[in-house]
Amino acid sequence: MAKITGGAAIARTLQAAKVEAVFGLHGAHIDSIFQGLRDLGRPVIDTRHEASAGHAAEGYARTNRSLGVALLTAGGGFTNGLTSIANAWLDRTPVLYIAGSGPTAEDETNTLQAGIDQVAMAKPVTKWAHRVLKVEHLPRLLAQAIRLASSPPRGPVLLDVPWDVMTAEIDESVLAEAGEQFVMPPTRPSPDVVQQVLTRLERAKRPVIVLGSEASRTDIRAPLLKFSRHTGIPVFADYEGLNLLAPLPDELNGGLIQGLFGFDRIGQTPDCVLMLGLRFGLNTVHGSGQLIPHAAHVIQVDPDARELGRLQRVDLPIRADVAGTMAALLEAASNCPPTDRAGWQKTVRDHVLHRARAVAAAATEGPPLHPYTAAAAVARYAGPDVGVVADGALTYHWLSEALPAHHPGAFLCHGFFGSMGVGFGVAIGCQVAMGMKGGRAVLVTGDGSVGYSLGDFDTLVRHGLPLIVVVMNNRAWGATLHFQQLAVGANRVTNTRLENGEYSAVAAAFGADGYLVTTADGLEAALARAFAHNRPACIDVRVALDPIPPEENILMGQPPFPEPNP
Repeated sequence: MAKITGGAAIARTLQAAKVEAVFGLHGAHIDSIFQGLRDLGRPVIDTRHEASAGHAAEGYARTNRSLGVALLTAGGGFTNGLTSIANAWLDRTPVLYIAGSGPTAEDETNTLQAGIDQVAMAKPVTKWAHRVLKVEHLPRLLAQAIRLASSPPRGPVLLDVPWDVMTAEIDESVLAEAGEQFVMPPTRPSPDVVQQVLTRLERAKRPVIVLGSEASRTDIRAPLLKFSRHTGIPVFADYEGLNLLAPLPDELNGGLIQGLFGFDRIGQTPDCVLMLGLRFGLNTVHGSGQLIPHAAHVIQVDPDARELGRLQRVDLPIRADVAGTMAALLEAASNCPPTDRAGWQKTVRDHVLHRARAVAAAATEGPPLHPYTAAAAVARYAGPDVGVVADGALTYHWLSEALPAHHPGAFLCHGFFGSMGVGFGVAIGCQVAMGMKGGRAVLVTGDGSVGYSLGDFDTLVRHGLPLIVVVMNNRAWGATLHFQQLAVGANRVTNTRLENGEYSAVAAAFGADGYLVTTADGLEAALARAFAHNRPACIDVRVALDPIPPEENILMGQPPFPEPNP
């Protein structure tokens, strides 16, 4: 058998695992992988910063519901990627990070890009982190890493591969010996537990299903549609689960999770909540009961026992895969007659539309353009073949109010880490994933957030990625400025203004299309042109700073709308 390098063994194992996209930034310590992928006709999508490469792998994994892969060179390349690793850890995103490191023979010699324990740094924010010490171990350990990353609860893993292991040669027969078992089958709850769930749902008068990010890691759209129709239960979702709602008819589609707020206004709070892969925390307003009512019977399904009842009492905690649970529930429910919940469905639909009308009514005329008006214009272009990424606190709050009615192919935004500036990289990965299906991606970002990754307009141009970047430019770090106004007073606003720059001109300088707009008509024309051309583009739209989105009001302890309610 022929001899191959460790880097080539990594490339071939990734191919055997059906990895279709790899992101990275070149460095000498990982050149062997780049060469191995090149020989297989699988070029790396290289970015202008390792953070962007890591975030792109996250965006690809989240959009494609598959493994993301990022290559990090040693030392500073690895530390540049740490934010992405931490982000993937908190959001349970399956990403394989492969980092180069100094030669094992030169440990503790003050050699180049060494002197730190990369595995020790990664262990607190990965499912598994390991340094490979023999080239013969690479295929086996790589397969193990892929299995761990891809098994619920999903998450990032790190393989640290020293220079001498990466460049050493092995017989290619070792690849066959490693096998190709990369993904484990989903687990199901017992039939008794499944029956308990169905009994509680059947007895409920006002049940709802709420999907979390773990549900979006697998495609449960078909069984979810059948189950929701059969039981008559409306479905809400966290951000990433929004695309799972697209097949549902309007009477069953509750939209995003914030739509659960305010049912007490009409005295019709949900009395039973089935949480599928949804974790208590920021997106549920912690354990406050504002979204998941304290009085409701709560059934929580999650593969991680630590998440069951973390902040709020749960009546029936179930440790199981979301996909396996959904399949088991559908099979069992099919043996029972359908349930008519038309009255409750109408109540939910009327409540959701009431909120939508209240948000739209608050959008005042410009200039400058109200951010909801700008978000609504972008949302109208969303559909199954368009993935949408949001970056920036005000940006994603406004977009989340406008987007649910338009069923995007993906909706990716900040997770629990809340790290600003991740969106450009995430959107690159989203565009790669959507592009494989003939679709497009749109990044809607604040002017603060886009500043982290301006160099990646070059990435878009070099790789021919037709990502549309819409900069909601309020010339400030808007959310933190609002915080200062509330916490210390308007006269103490400091270091939250961003009053320079034209981002469309920056994009144009890198070879992308650039549009500067100040009106609703101008934005509509720019969006039409950007979607008509299969090119990367930046639309710099000037929006008002003062409006505060309803969800930000809730997070700051205020009512979502000015009193009295519209």
